Amino acid sequence: MGLLYNISIRLYGVLLWLIQGFHPKAKAWVSGRKDYWNKLPDVSSSEQIYWFHCASLGEFDQGIPVMNLLKEQNYSIKILVTFFSPSGMEHYHKRKHCADYVYYLPIDSPRNAKRFLDHFNPNRIFFIKYEFWFNYIFEAKKRNIPLYSVSCILRPSHIYFKWFGGFFRKGLNCFTLFFVQNSETKILLQEINIHQVSLTGDTRFDKVIENKQLVQQDLKIEQFLQGEKAFILGSSWPVEEQLFHTYYQKNSSSFKVIIAPHDISEEHLKSIEKLFGNQLIRYSQLNDLSDKNILLIDCIGKLANAYSYGKIAFVGGGFTGKLHNTLEPIVFGLPVIFGPKHLKFPEAQEFIDAGIAFTIQNEMEFKESVQKIENNLIGLQTICFQEIEKSKGAATKIIREIS
Repeated sequence: MGLLYNISIRLYGVLLWLIQGFHPKAKAWVSGRKDYWNKLPDVSSSEQIYWFHCASLGEFDQGIPVMNLLKEQNYSIKILVTFFSPSGMEHYHKRKHCADYVYYLPIDSPRNAKRFLDHFNPNRIFFIKYEFWFNYIFEAKKRNIPLYSVSCILRPSHIYFKWFGGFFRKGLNCFTLFFVQNSETKILLQEINIHQVSLTGDTRFDKVIENKQLVQQDLKIEQFLQGEKAFILGSSWPVEEQLFHTYYQKNSSSFKVIIAPHDISEEHLKSIEKLFGNQLIRYSQLNDLSDKNILLIDCIGKLANAYSYGKIAFVGGGFTGKLHNTLEPIVFGLPVIFGPKHLKFPEAQEFIDAGIAFTIQNEMEFKESVQKIENNLIGLQTICFQEIEKSKGAATKIIREIS
């Protein structure tokens, strides 16, 4: 199985190289690793390096609270962050962070793993969520480097729990400790005789609390809202935009709306403008008081601030199985609505059970959910704050166990 794993990894790299000419993300993935070893910094043997590996930006957010606490304990340590995807590398600088070194992760081959660990010689390694690259894992084990999985979450469908997953279970056994998000993950690991598991929760709760504390005033949004609270479409996809448009038109609504789409390409922005017509104005074009009711965020990095001005959030990705962060609106007291494909996001079900999240499949269910929220908005806001409060502190628990 190890041979097949290495062959598949190499084939994956070849495939990305072949399609880079007509696939922007593949091009960024390949070009980001070009001349890789010559880009690395000189590292002193006396440096104490803690390496965090993240698939993308969401996992980086999960790692930041742990990084911050480690730095508070010992400011002299160096934080090394690696990303697998271009979206992480291209946007991590928009987060407030304490990383000292940030690079792509070289493709997971035995040779790359040895060379990478030779260069940085990390004292501790943290893989975030369900990032498991097995040549790096086995090489770290050979060197007796403490290896942790942070905010880990697993499901029965993962290969580790299949009869043919022996190679991958061997990799998981190399970890010093798993810090898991939920009891299901802990039970699954124990069933394959992995007992070095601690139920600490999801560090994203700590991150959204931090984000809330750092939120900045947005004069443009305030100018647009004129004291009102907005209905917010956060990280919306076309299916959410179309569904909301139908609802908005049928109900002759005049309330304020902020749309922050997942895709801010000019083509997609124009499609939203076409959908809502003269009811809408772009954020970049808002320079004075406006009689428009819909504000289209046409730039990156404004959504967290926008949630602080909202009352209800319709979060995108629930119709594609790629549900976006529901914690970001919840931390500001916004009940959330999203599509039906949320099984990979356990916090979504927790919020549904708490009565502050509503899953919908069509316009009728959307309308009913909006009505339920509006009928009990203050009570639901209180529950939102309670849910965040009871789930905070995962990063602190992790630091206590590794100190």
